[in-house]
Amino acid sequence: MGQPVRAALVALCWLAAGCGGCKQEQQEVPVAPEAVAPEPRSVPQRRVGVKVPMPPGWTAQVAQDGSFQFGPPGRPVLRVDLRPGQGSTLPTPEALVQTVEKSFAGFERTLEQQSGGEDFSLVRVQLTPKLGDGGMGARYPALFGARRVEKDLFLCATFPGVTADEVLLASEACRGIEFQQPR
Repeated sequence: MGQPVRAALVALCWLAAGCGGCKQEQQEVPVAPEAVAPEPRSVPQRRVGVKVPMPPGWTAQVAQDGSFQFGPPGRPVLRVDLRPGQGSTLPTPEALVQTVEKSFAGFERTLEQQSGGEDFSLVRVQLTPKLGDGGMGARYPALFGARRVEKDLFLCATFPGVTADEVLLASEACRGIEFQQPR
């Protein structure tokens, strides 16, 4: 398995597990232009959604695993996973850095930016896989983030193979997640 594929799997596992330093809880999400995520069956359906600001030309789709993927048609850049009711577990930027360090131990990591506020934490890094022959693979940028919207937590990560500009766009999209007003 190639290092970029391994990195993608680690990133996706990181999100699926709840970002290491995050704790657990629950809720729902319609995202971007009218994509809707399922709610737990014991909770009645709601019409309130979540808005994710996307750059021009990007589309949103719900993946088979229930995550949301955003990017140019046919090429996902940003993955967003909902953790309903877990808003109180928003990790600090420092906790995200520690999680990235643990998850990407087989990579050279360069911290580009860490930022946070009352309702978000974002970490941008450069990842370079260490190869079995002692060499280094191709370097690529990545984003790991979390955004609290009311009681919910949204975990964000970019896919391998994205550009530095796309990572910046993904950062803004993650930071800008908000509830959409009912129509």
